[in-house]
Amino acid sequence: MVANGTTTAVRLTGVEKSFGSSKILNDINLEFRAGEVHALIGENGAGKSSVGKIIGGYYSADRGAVEISGIALDQPTPRRALQLGVAMIHQELQLVPQLTVAENVFLGLEANIAGLLKGSDNKRFAAFEEQCRFGLDPRRKAGDLSIADRQKVEIMRAIARDARIIIMDEPTSSLTADEADRLHRVIADLRAQGRTIIYVTHFLDHVLAACDRVTIMRDGRVVRTGSIAGETKQSLVEGMLGKSAEVAYPELPARPEASIAPRIEMRGISTDAGIHDINLTVRPGEVVGLVGLVGSGRSEVARALFGADEALTGTIALDGQELHKLTPKQAVRHGIAFIPEDRRKQGLNLVQRTRPNMSLPHLDQISRFGFLDMGEERRRTKAMIEHFGIVPAGIDGEVAYYSGGNQQKVLLSKWAYGKPRVVILDEPSRGVDIGARRRIHDFIVELAQSGVAVLLISSELEEVLNLSHRSYLMSQGRIIGEVDSPDISVEDVLFRLFNVQKAQEQAVPLPAQG
Repeated sequence: MVANGTTTAVRLTGVEKSFGSSKILNDINLEFRAGEVHALIGENGAGKSSVGKIIGGYYSADRGAVEISGIALDQPTPRRALQLGVAMIHQELQLVPQLTVAENVFLGLEANIAGLLKGSDNKRFAAFEEQCRFGLDPRRKAGDLSIADRQKVEIMRAIARDARIIIMDEPTSSLTADEADRLHRVIADLRAQGRTIIYVTHFLDHVLAACDRVTIMRDGRVVRTGSIAGETKQSLVEGMLGKSAEVAYPELPARPEASIAPRIEMRGISTDAGIHDINLTVRPGEVVGLVGLVGSGRSEVARALFGADEALTGTIALDGQELHKLTPKQAVRHGIAFIPEDRRKQGLNLVQRTRPNMSLPHLDQISRFGFLDMGEERRRTKAMIEHFGIVPAGIDGEVAYYSGGNQQKVLLSKWAYGKPRVVILDEPSRGVDIGARRRIHDFIVELAQSGVAVLLISSELEEVLNLSHRSYLMSQGRIIGEVDSPDISVEDVLFRLFNVQKAQEQAVPLPAQG
C-alpha cells in the first residue's frame, strides 16, 4: 500500500470506539507511513492513546477497519498485533517487578535449545545497550528501578522484539532532558531502519524536535494531520484546544515576608532512603521548589516530610510544633497532603470509583457518630469534579479507565477535599496534556493564595522555576544551595547541578534566604 509515494505501515478507516454510552473515537481515518515518526497529540480524553491501543490490539474497534502492512487486524489481540510487527510501550509500565532488567527485555524471547533456557541474556542485552546507551544494569530487579529506568526497559523491550511499528505512549514523561534527547537519537536510528514510530505525547517541544508528521485530535476526532514543518508550539496548542491560547504560567501571589514563621520545617533530617542533613522551610502562602537531577533525593525528601520514610535524625515541625515519629496517617490528620509521582500505584485506588477515591482520607470529616454522611460525600465530590473539570463528570466514574490528566485531577481533588495546610507535589503535571497542566498550575497558585505551604518537585526545571518563589538545589541526597526562582535561569541551574554531579562533591551553598 502506498500513500503519497510512501509505503503505508498502518491504516485506520472509519474507526469508532465506545465504552458504554461514552464514544471515545468517532470516524477515525488515519495513515502512518513506514520510516516516519508520527506524533499523536491532543488534550487528555481526546482519544490519542485509544488509537494506539486499537493499533496495538489492546482494544477492538466497534466499527471500521485497521490494516497493518496491508493485512487486516480483524481479530485484535496484542499477540496478533506483535505477529504483524507492532509493539506498544504503555504510559502505565508493564514490567514484571521480580525479574531482572535483562529478563524483562527478553521475556518470551529467551535463548533456548529444544525449549530449555540457555544461559544468561546479558550478552544480548549488551548489544541493545550499545544502541540505546541508557546505562541500565541488566542484573538489577525491575521492581527496584525508578520510574525513569523502568520506562527505558520498556523501550528496550520493544526494540528487542524487532517491531516494525512501535507505539510510544508518553515515552519521555519520566526522563530528564538529556535522557529524552538520547531517546530521540534512538528514535532517529529506528526511523532510518524504515520503522514507524507512533509517538503519543503531551510534550510539544519533543513533537517539534523529533517528529516528521503530527495528527491533532480533539473530542475523539481527528482535527488535522500534516507535516511538522511550519508548526509551532502555539499552533499545536490552538489545534488541540480549538481556540487561541497563550502558553504561559500563572502569576504567583507575592512571596511571604522572611519574618513570617515557617508553616513546615525540616531540621537535620536523614533517612535510610539516602537523604542527609536536610534543612528546609516553607512559609504559609509560599511555593518552594526542590530542584535536582534524577536520583538527587527530591522524592525521598517528600516521603520523609509525609512520614512515609522514617527520619533517623532530625525533626519536622508544623507551625513550630515538633511532629515526633511522623507517619502518613498522622500527616493527614495534621493537614499535610502528598501527591506522589506515581499516581496509579501510590496515589489512587483503581478498584474504587471517583467518590471513595476522593473521600477516603477524610472520612472523619464527613461522618457523624461513626456513620458516613453520604449526602455530604456526594456534595463534596461533585464540587471537586466541577472545580477541576474532571471528565467524565459522574461521582461514581471508574477511575481506572480515566485519561492520565483526569486521574491526576482526581488525585488533586482527593487532597483539596480536606482543606490541607501543607501540600507536597511530586511531578504533578507528568503525563498530562496542556489543558490539564494549566489547571494543575492554577491549582498551585490557588493553594498559595489561600495560605497553604507548597513544596513542588518537578523534573521540568522551567516548571518549578516559574511556579515557585524560591528553590532548594539538591545533589546526592543533600541540599547544596538555595536560589530565588525568578532570578535564575534553567541553564544556570543545570550548569551548577551537572558540575556538582561531575565533581561528586557537595557544592558550597548559596547564602540562605529561608
